[in-house]
Amino acid sequence: MIAHSYDRDGIEGEGTSTLGRDPSDIDRADWVERYLPAWSRPYARLARLDRPIGTWLLLFPGWWGISLASERWPDPMLLLLFAIGAVSMRGAGCTLNDIADRHYDGQVARTRLRPLPSGAVSVRGASVFLMLQLGLGATVLLSLNWPTMLLGCAVPGLIGTYPFMKRITYWPQVFLGLNFSWGALIGWTAVTGALAPPPLLLYLGGVFWTIGYDTIYAHQDKEDDVRIGVKSSAIALGERTRRWLFVFYGIALIAWAAAGFAAGLCTLFWLALAAAAAQLIWQAARVATEDPSDCLRKFRSNRVVGWLIFAGIIAGHLN
Repeated sequence: MIAHSYDRDGIEGEGTSTLGRDPSDIDRADWVERYLPAWSRPYARLARLDRPIGTWLLLFPGWWGISLASERWPDPMLLLLFAIGAVSMRGAGCTLNDIADRHYDGQVARTRLRPLPSGAVSVRGASVFLMLQLGLGATVLLSLNWPTMLLGCAVPGLIGTYPFMKRITYWPQVFLGLNFSWGALIGWTAVTGALAPPPLLLYLGGVFWTIGYDTIYAHQDKEDDVRIGVKSSAIALGERTRRWLFVFYGIALIAWAAAGFAAGLCTLFWLALAAAAAQLIWQAARVATEDPSDCLRKFRSNRVVGWLIFAGIIAGHLN
């Protein structure tokens, strides 16, 4: 993080603690502690393997793009490759962000025990781990067609610039959206070999979806962010957050609807989109921005939106 870091901005932390609980976001009783060798645990936490919601939010746009481009059923091998790529690139983003923000993380109770500020992993070790994750992501990319590889070459640039945006703009969530939604474009080209209006609209919707859900997440750490000097849309919007969530999610839904229309999807897609709209409206209407636990719950609920759009696109091809 820098108080909220790459794990918050679409990559999930555990929220601010309640009174009497350890304020750290490290769960010492989770599967990482129970099943992984001691030497590997700090690296698993560095890559946020213990918090899968961020991987899902990165993966869904790619799966949407693959499904939208497919005439009927998406290719299972492509779905698997994109899943591997999402795990590796999400982990690489988290690792890079923690390297950049290690001095800030040590000043925040929720992040002070993470691998880098706690000293469990050295900067050198984290850098080597970063290269290994990027290498795995590159291996996946090199298995795809040339247009997809060319588009994929922009990903390191997106990952590399994002961690520093929260230091210079109140809208790092926009840059996160550009990053996290990129899979919609490469998912489409992995199937078709060329871009077209449907994936561009899908991508646009993903960007605004990300801005919305990450603004909700950013409210967890806004007090620490202000104290340290970190910027976020939660700070910029403040009490106006609710109305702007309706705007962000509304634009996302319009763009997704336009993508479905351009791709000629049938009625089942529109039913799924309506269900996703209801979920997003519930988020915007009911989120308690002063309650970190509720912000985290609403943020995590976006996995439901991802599955609905994915299922709706597949069903929309079943004429």
